[in-house]
Amino acid sequence: MTDTAIAWDTYSRQRPERRPVNSRGETTWFNWTQYEDHGPGAELLDLPAAGRVLDLGCGKGGNAVHLASLGMQAVGVDVSPVQLRAAGQRWGEVSGLELHHTDAIAYLQGAGEPFDAAYSVYGAVWFTDPGLLLPVVRERLRPGGRLVFSQRPPVEGCYGCQASYIPREDDEDPMVVKRWDYEPAVWVQMLAEYGFVDARATVLAAPPGRRKVGTLIVEARASRP
Repeated sequence: MTDTAIAWDTYSRQRPERRPVNSRGETTWFNWTQYEDHGPGAELLDLPAAGRVLDLGCGKGGNAVHLASLGMQAVGVDVSPVQLRAAGQRWGEVSGLELHHTDAIAYLQGAGEPFDAAYSVYGAVWFTDPGLLLPVVRERLRPGGRLVFSQRPPVEGCYGCQASYIPREDDEDPMVVKRWDYEPAVWVQMLAEYGFVDARATVLAAPPGRRKVGTLIVEARASRP
């Protein structure tokens, strides 16, 4: 297991489980933000009926399971075996759900059917060099297929590759993973450079009465021939 996988295993053990139901009483749902019951849902992916969709950094599988419940062919990839084990324990053999223990780029570089959409919710798009990831995402999307990802907005003046710290025990140094932060306009430009069109990047404000940190949501389509 790589150091990166160990880091995300550590992170996984610190995170609370997804609630049994949301505020609407649903057992599965899609959430782009760090806040409960906030923001848009799966409609951002603009999936066709029974569409094929890829979760880049699926974690414990909650978003992918929701898409499978809608009749999609949902594929999730993650480097953390602890996260994937938790997904299996909670969701079992959900029809239409397929999970892989692998790095996002390694999976995308393999042979396989194209996808109608790919997405990342505080996932692999945030923690992978976009110069390496975006071209292979584009190659595995059908023409016109959607790429949508969400993450924290960048801290002003701190752009490009940054250090993200995962705490451990009090007597241990935190684990460090790399993340890539850019202003919305830079993401739009970068996506255009790698063969995406109709790109837009916006910051969704936090819910009223909550912390002021919003959520950066970036959307684009794979260009057509």
